[in-house]
Amino acid sequence: MPNRTHILLLDHDAARRATASAILGFLDESHVALGALPAAREEPPQVVLLAADGEGFDLEATLEALAALDPGVPVVITAAPAAGVAPGRHEAMLIGTLGWPFAYPPLVDALHRARVYREQYALGRGRGNGELKLFRELVGVSAGLRAVRRMMSQVADTDATVLVLGESGTGKEVVARSLHAHSRRRNGPFVPLNCGAIPGELLESELFGHEKGSFTGAVSSRAGRFELAQGGTLFLDEIGDMPLAMQVKLLRVLQERRFERVGGSQTLEADVRIVCATHKNLEEMIAKGSFREDLYYRINVFPIEMPPLRERTEDLPLLVNELTARLEREQRGGVRFSAAALASLQRHPWAGNVRELANLVERMAIMHPDAVVGARDLPPKFRHLEAHEEDDVALPAAPEPLETAAPASTSGLLPVNGLDLKEYIQDLEKSLIEQALDDCSGVVARAADRLRLRRTTLVEKMRKYDLLNPATAAAEA
Repeated sequence: MPNRTHILLLDHDAARRATASAILGFLDESHVALGALPAAREEPPQVVLLAADGEGFDLEATLEALAALDPGVPVVITAAPAAGVAPGRHEAMLIGTLGWPFAYPPLVDALHRARVYREQYALGRGRGNGELKLFRELVGVSAGLRAVRRMMSQVADTDATVLVLGESGTGKEVVARSLHAHSRRRNGPFVPLNCGAIPGELLESELFGHEKGSFTGAVSSRAGRFELAQGGTLFLDEIGDMPLAMQVKLLRVLQERRFERVGGSQTLEADVRIVCATHKNLEEMIAKGSFREDLYYRINVFPIEMPPLRERTEDLPLLVNELTARLEREQRGGVRFSAAALASLQRHPWAGNVRELANLVERMAIMHPDAVVGARDLPPKFRHLEAHEEDDVALPAAPEPLETAAPASTSGLLPVNGLDLKEYIQDLEKSLIEQALDDCSGVVARAADRLRLRRTTLVEKMRKYDLLNPATAAAEA
């Protein structure tokens, strides 16, 4: 299976339980098979496969007990209860049913739906202090990406104009959307505009809108992107491609926070947060006279530079894992990459960055559906391992960003450029603590149990990583 899921198999029928356990074991799924729900469990499961056909079985009471362990746990019914038995107020936990004996496609589909349910449940709730997730949309643990996350956490909840720099395909729009999602404007619209994709003569109308009859073809009035983004965020992608004449008009709007539609006389307020992005060197463009210096200083309030993929190859296994999981969620196929294949990809220069990697993963999912891709299966341009090297590579499966992965081998592949081991381990520890707190709704004691730590030890680590909310900090003082 591409993603391991910790499963609790509950079935009163010993023979059926043993068969189901063997199937899950064959699929390499981490699971526990029990005849009944115990009074207490140290680690809440990620999904429950529940046989509800026992004599006198109380489905509502069982769901109540499972919700007490973890209110976000999804339940798949493997044997239907008697007619007329209702699940009660925990019906939302039931995400599907499976026939017996298990068939491979429905089982895989049920586990995928359970995984998506867990992610959506986690995204839909905050911690006790309302703290938002720290930019998990940006996958990776490299020093460069950690620096980007730190800068984003400093500027996200302000109205400061942000300029995102970086090569094409590095994820500049992901940064912009993440900034919006973690800002005080997150309930407002996020409106993107690629300045390089709109002809110069139409860009003014796209940005500011126009009135009926203001130019040939203006058969009706239309709101522009500034109006559509009111109360939210306007993302101007590839701003380096904006014509000089439009740069003057944009500068005026940014300074005065007012604008008029093309052909209109009414002045409108621009209550928007501006995020810009470009892959070009704007300072060189200023020297050549193709970009206005005054506009540059207006948009360059808070620059964030996205590192290219070739400078953070240690993130590549995590990115591959995220991209394959996304394909599965969208039901566009599945694929796995062997350790040798990942090692080969880590030596690739990645001129197209994450976009090039995403295209490769989708191509492999089409060519090798639900298979394990080895180094020799990669297209020729991605093969960077000699034949004798392929058997010497060992790499653990990349962890899921929102789930607790099953124990894996501790052997890892050191990136070509090396890494700061202390920072890497600290970042991983902080990430796991955040995930435990999210999964346990911010309850420190439950998170400590999940991490196999004493509560006081976890509190000290939370204090170290500045994860204590004011209420918890006061209680522990």
